[in-house]
Amino acid sequence: MDTSLTLTRDMMLVLGLVGFTIVMFMIERIRADATALVVLVLLGLTGLVPANQLFDGFSGNAVIAVIATMILGAGLDRTGALNRVAVWLLRVSKGMEERLILLTSALAGLMSGFMQNPSVMALFLPVVSRLSGRTGLSLSRLLLPVAAAIVMGGGLTMIGNSPLMLLNDLLVAANRNLPSGVATLEPLEMFAPLPVGLALLLVGLGYWRWLGQRWFAKAEDKGVAPSRTQSYFARAYGIEGDVYELTVTAESPLVGMSVGEAEAQRDAPLLLALLSGNEARLAPPADQMIWVGSVLGVMGPREAIQDYAQKNLLRMSARLRHFADLFNPSRSGISEAVIPPTSSFLGKSQSQLQLRKRFGISLLAINRDGQVWREDIRKMSFKAGDMLVFHSIWTDLAQASESRDFVVVTDYPKGEQRPQKLWWALAVFVGAMALALSTLVPVPIALMAGAAAMMLVGVLNMDEAYAAVNWKTVFLMACLIPLGWAMDSTGAAGWIAQQVLERIGSDVPHWVLEAAFGLLATAFALVIGNVGATVVVVPMAINVALAAGGNPMAFALVVALSASNNFLSVSNPVLAMVSGPAGYRAKDLWRTGAPLTLVYLAIVLLVVNLMF
Repeated sequence: MDTSLTLTRDMMLVLGLVGFTIVMFMIERIRADATALVVLVLLGLTGLVPANQLFDGFSGNAVIAVIATMILGAGLDRTGALNRVAVWLLRVSKGMEERLILLTSALAGLMSGFMQNPSVMALFLPVVSRLSGRTGLSLSRLLLPVAAAIVMGGGLTMIGNSPLMLLNDLLVAANRNLPSGVATLEPLEMFAPLPVGLALLLVGLGYWRWLGQRWFAKAEDKGVAPSRTQSYFARAYGIEGDVYELTVTAESPLVGMSVGEAEAQRDAPLLLALLSGNEARLAPPADQMIWVGSVLGVMGPREAIQDYAQKNLLRMSARLRHFADLFNPSRSGISEAVIPPTSSFLGKSQSQLQLRKRFGISLLAINRDGQVWREDIRKMSFKAGDMLVFHSIWTDLAQASESRDFVVVTDYPKGEQRPQKLWWALAVFVGAMALALSTLVPVPIALMAGAAAMMLVGVLNMDEAYAAVNWKTVFLMACLIPLGWAMDSTGAAGWIAQQVLERIGSDVPHWVLEAAFGLLATAFALVIGNVGATVVVVPMAINVALAAGGNPMAFALVVALSASNNFLSVSNPVLAMVSGPAGYRAKDLWRTGAPLTLVYLAIVLLVVNLMF
């Protein structure tokens, strides 16, 4: 490497953009994908990335592979494959807690090697919820081991998580700026990280089998027990009582009010249904008007409903003459859902989203960081990890959840939409993975062939395939990839490598340098996410490896794997999805996650150095 590198204007611009990205991700003034888009535009305006290459990230191998794996996962979900998995797990584990946790975690970890980690967690949340309800085990005992296995299993293949998907694109970009005489960095094959992933998954399963569960708070009442939803929602949210019908008389002050105005009254019960004219519906929109003869379907304790009816001159009936069918438990009920970090609901309120008018869903309560909100929730903006309590018709809930803007935790009656296509979906999934393994065609082509096959055989239609793709993740990745290219092409990564080695010396053992970059990638991932950490740290690690005489492939792989080494914070999308349903607090994650983070790094360093 050229030891006379000096800090240039272009280097300062790139490092300034890296700093800008880190700060904006930390303060969250605008969304992460919007920040990434701003960075992309600035790279083009400053000329740091040529205009004809600026948008190449959108057609990059990593982005195409992410889109294809999301569609493949949606195909499996559409056929109800995971419902059959839950039945199999119950039968094989025979209700034994240790065996159930081990088998569920192992299966989730293996699946995460072939799908995006958040997608696997979204598929397994209802499965674990069903297991919790059938066995009586709390979600707090089940979810964290499953989440940890998903994170560790992501290292099984090059398509298991976003950093590994990005790695080959960054290696190819690094080849453009290699010093003369240095061998070209070859892209890694699909199962190149398999030894590391297997070691991580096995040690992770052992950790939760013998150590993790001892250190974790044994709070059996934390989390959802779906088989006891009525008592659970009464205890956790204060949502109790029965459903009554209230008929609006001519003298009632509610006449001429909207549903939203009626709900805003002091001591108003939960308003779940409205009959106006001949139309009865659950989750009436806030702007729907109440007239003489309208019938309200409300929920609450009998005494409170009686007081409300007398105060507002309403006729009360405990017998459901108009809403019996709508409130049938097999047709509708109360459920819990969690907001994932990739949701389009983030930063928006119920009134902005119009949940009732668009989806037919009533929002009853919000659980945020262990605090339950029931009053004035219509204008509360949603945050990642929020637990929402809904009342809806089950089919409306299933249809709304297809957008992946929330993940339903409660086990509810849901008809498998295309169970007859199960074997087709499995055959396509296995065929796509086998084609990728064969190296006959590049991995992105193999995966996209599988996505196309899902539609050709009728597992998904085109609209469902579009809905399966999380475009926030796609934009975040595609917009940040050019930042990594600029780190290389401007020499900023090389300059940082030079400064590092001048201060610590070039005789430091290579494994110490790898460990330092692994910790740096983990720290960056806590702040700017695993995609941002990979894009920023991999070019630096490659340049330090070249300057120190190390193996750049080993350094790059350590960084990519370490970028997913986050068991400490809900900045990891997988942990964000389970913290709300299971009631995990920050100290729970640190108590179990800190040792696991160190174990993860030690295994990565050991196995990668044995491989290279």
